[in-house]
Amino acid sequence: MPETKTSLGREMLTTDSKVQAPVVGLLKDASVRKPLSATVNRSEKRPLLTFPPRFQKELQVHLAKNTSNEQNAVWSDAVDTGKYDSSALQSNHNSELVQSRLKEIMCKYSNGIWFSKLPQLYRKMFNEDLQQDVLKQLEQWTHVCTVEKSAPSGVAELLLYPPRSGQHQRNLIFNQKSIDKKQEPSFTNKTVAQGRKPIAAKSLVSKNIEIKQKITELLQRYSSGLWAKALPKVFEEAYKMQFPQNILDDLDCLSDICTVDYAVPGDRKKAILYAKIKSDEKNDKPKETFSPVTPTALVKPEPNEVIEDHIDVGLRSNKNSSNTDQLTLTENETTPIAEEFTKSCSMQPTPPALNIPAEQFPSVLVVELHNTEAVIRYIGPEYSGALEQMEDSMKEYYTYTVDLMPLSSPNVGQLVAIGAEEDAWLRAQIVAMEAEKVKVFFVDHGFNEVVDKAKLYKLDRRFCSLPFQAAKCKLAGLEVFCKEPCVLESFELLASGKILLMEILERSEVPLVLLYDTSGDDDFNINTACLKALYDKILGLNLKENGVYLNVVVTNVCSDGTIYCQVPSKGWTQLNALLEKVEQYFNYRQITSEYFVSLPFCGKRCLARWRGKWTRVEITNVHGTRVVDIIFLDTGIVASVAVTELREIPPPFLHDSVSIPPQAIKCCLADLTFNIGMWTPDAVLWLRDTVLNCSDCSIKIVKVDDTKGLVHIYLFTSKNFPNPERSINHKITNADLWKHRKDVYLGVERSSTGFPSNKGDANIASEFETKTSVKDFGIAPIKMVAPHVIHNALPSPFVLPQPGEHMDVFISVACHPGHFVFQPWQELYKLEVLMEEMILFYSSTEWQCISVEKNKIFVAQLDNKWYRVLVKGILTNGLVSVYQLDYGRHELVSCRKVQALVPQFRQLPFQAITAQLAGVKCEQWSEEASIVFRNHVERKPLVAQIQTVQGSANPWDRKVVTYLVDTSLPDTDVWIHDLLTEYLAELSKAA
Repeated sequence: MPETKTSLGREMLTTDSKVQAPVVGLLKDASVRKPLSATVNRSEKRPLLTFPPRFQKELQVHLAKNTSNEQNAVWSDAVDTGKYDSSALQSNHNSELVQSRLKEIMCKYSNGIWFSKLPQLYRKMFNEDLQQDVLKQLEQWTHVCTVEKSAPSGVAELLLYPPRSGQHQRNLIFNQKSIDKKQEPSFTNKTVAQGRKPIAAKSLVSKNIEIKQKITELLQRYSSGLWAKALPKVFEEAYKMQFPQNILDDLDCLSDICTVDYAVPGDRKKAILYAKIKSDEKNDKPKETFSPVTPTALVKPEPNEVIEDHIDVGLRSNKNSSNTDQLTLTENETTPIAEEFTKSCSMQPTPPALNIPAEQFPSVLVVELHNTEAVIRYIGPEYSGALEQMEDSMKEYYTYTVDLMPLSSPNVGQLVAIGAEEDAWLRAQIVAMEAEKVKVFFVDHGFNEVVDKAKLYKLDRRFCSLPFQAAKCKLAGLEVFCKEPCVLESFELLASGKILLMEILERSEVPLVLLYDTSGDDDFNINTACLKALYDKILGLNLKENGVYLNVVVTNVCSDGTIYCQVPSKGWTQLNALLEKVEQYFNYRQITSEYFVSLPFCGKRCLARWRGKWTRVEITNVHGTRVVDIIFLDTGIVASVAVTELREIPPPFLHDSVSIPPQAIKCCLADLTFNIGMWTPDAVLWLRDTVLNCSDCSIKIVKVDDTKGLVHIYLFTSKNFPNPERSINHKITNADLWKHRKDVYLGVERSSTGFPSNKGDANIASEFETKTSVKDFGIAPIKMVAPHVIHNALPSPFVLPQPGEHMDVFISVACHPGHFVFQPWQELYKLEVLMEEMILFYSSTEWQCISVEKNKIFVAQLDNKWYRVLVKGILTNGLVSVYQLDYGRHELVSCRKVQALVPQFRQLPFQAITAQLAGVKCEQWSEEASIVFRNHVERKPLVAQIQTVQGSANPWDRKVVTYLVDTSLPDTDVWIHDLLTEYLAELSKAA
């Protein structure tokens, strides 16, 4: 009987037996949304299944323990004779990354490991499989490990040790021996033999240990990783000491404190450093579940709560109950309650913990904001749907069961059932008791109520299986302001009682979240809106229609003609004083890791450099984990920066910083004499040249549009005020400024402060190549730039597996089974790095005037991100039809936002691979079948078994015919073509 092994959740024969097809039941519903269960058998027509990379763990264990003599012979022959092609082997993996990881394993297991255990350890530590060709090169990599044979029997008897001591010691001391050569005394062999300790070497090692400890502290702050090239700047600013530059030349010396990930193969400068998580920290990490909500854990009653005899026992929201409608409960009583709760729970089953939804953006019903946490309920079939079913069952049980009697002796902490309005029955927990009144907490709805004891019934065991549905969350950015009355009032108005979209930023027992109201045209950030409630109205600008304001400074002119102005005010004076204190705070204090922004999110307030000083910014968009878009609150300038450039607002100044409203007023020119439509580059450039460098402007308010946050103004320079005929509004109507010229585009001139930036809405000078500790943003002069040279070199195409082999994929686009687009799963992190690099590059350099050509490769800005695109067509209205070469989507974009793709972003192969589903044929796919297919594959990681590859000269014209397998279920693999075949068969029978 041949031995079997498991792969893709199935029994697989280790002999040459063919894979049996699953017998899948017929679909009962045309709109199938859940994967169908499948039995063990597979179709004999299906190609022989091999093991994909993500599912080799058990296979590696089997091979390690049962290595054949044939495999041993291959190893011995390759190592002893050197008859393998090393260049071919190195092409299949990133040698530097693999060697760095192997050094990490050797450092952890310094006493040596068996060769057979290496694939398992590698898989366990890095969640990737170790290529077989790497194993053949280990004996050649003497700087990585030492290979010894414990017995002459073969591969399974090999032992791996860390490299020899001399070479290992050089790695540990950061290769500083050459730097400190003059300072380090020489020691003869006799000195060493006599056991004398080299003092200089000892001090050097201790210094290196100190540096490593400081680097570890920094990396722990950046949990999403830190660019190696940013490490010196962050290190020197945090610790006010010089960073050993030679560390960047040999990042392997940090392998004992961090994981080095080379995002771009062969480019050591594009490395990302990740802090190592200790084993005890992993074990202590809280699970992504909620503990059962107890009265003392969720809603702690106030000390002055008492009971009134005339209270209404009907179920109502806690916000309608006055303080006199509560039971007395002091802080000292919480311990006895907890003890009684534990005793009571031991007598009845405890519901399981509530799991946090797996999706990042679940829908929630907001109950209230209590203390520093919001009380919510999750919306969905497993949450609100299950609760509705349980409460219907409770209603039927407690309404029609005749022998039920109220509880005679209820206890604090006991779970009970309570009849409410409209014959509803709800679960509750007793918080406190007094005479004939009992205070309860409704564990599924998140509020307290005072009821008569006669309303309490024993909660039947059948209703204890569903977790308590009332949950808690922390509002990001409002942690220290949740008790402010204005914040509570704003939250009550904007969020309480509404179903909102929740973004989970940090998963923990009480997750950190953002709340969004998506009922309008734009997503409304509740956290940011509540933060604005803290604005000091005295410091705000009370702009009035027909008001005239002098000494106005124009800080920014956007490409759509929007203007940002600063008007002298009390708030502006206090802001300048505050920022001066912040500057002194950072200058005379060591910057520790808590001042770095470790968790960026939309709406977060922090600090960035502008014109040499720290100023307030707000994060408006987050790209991946290391790049964000920001707006300078007091100038209206926007920029894309690395997260490492931002700083937290120091706690002593946090409240004052939030209370001062933004000083940049968003304006537009009023009463223009004709409909200008889209602003031309000439008009924008003229407006910038006229007003940005003017030290004394004046404005007259025409209209204040609070709904859009826009002020309509007449703008004057100092010499023209107050003559309306000489206003900027009148001058800009010159017809010559509104002629659209194909050869003109907005650009900025490099200034002495560094690289200016143009994101289309701002002109920013960034110190990318200076030696300052952080980037600095400022206004730069404007100029028209010459056409840019377009590079035509294409990256090498992605190497696809051979027919019959597997690969892990992510489905980015799914139109129908005859056309979908996948991305190689193992390459996604490289694509993320590329996207972040392009955002930083194109946001900090000149936008060039280019000639857009059909069927050429460019880069285009879409939704504040930059994508590598193929131009498919040029429209007459100034739009360009493009195809995203890494995501497979077709888009329309303004020709203004198309730029040349520079050579440094042409190295990574294009990631979008067009495909069609194998195993099923249909000339015309119906919309219903396409929806079924899309629901099962789009934006999901799957396993692809390649059938054929149709090659082409252009990478984007290649097409792959492949099977798709959903392996997300624990014991069932869903072959997508089987699912569609059964669906089509069901449709034909129905017809």
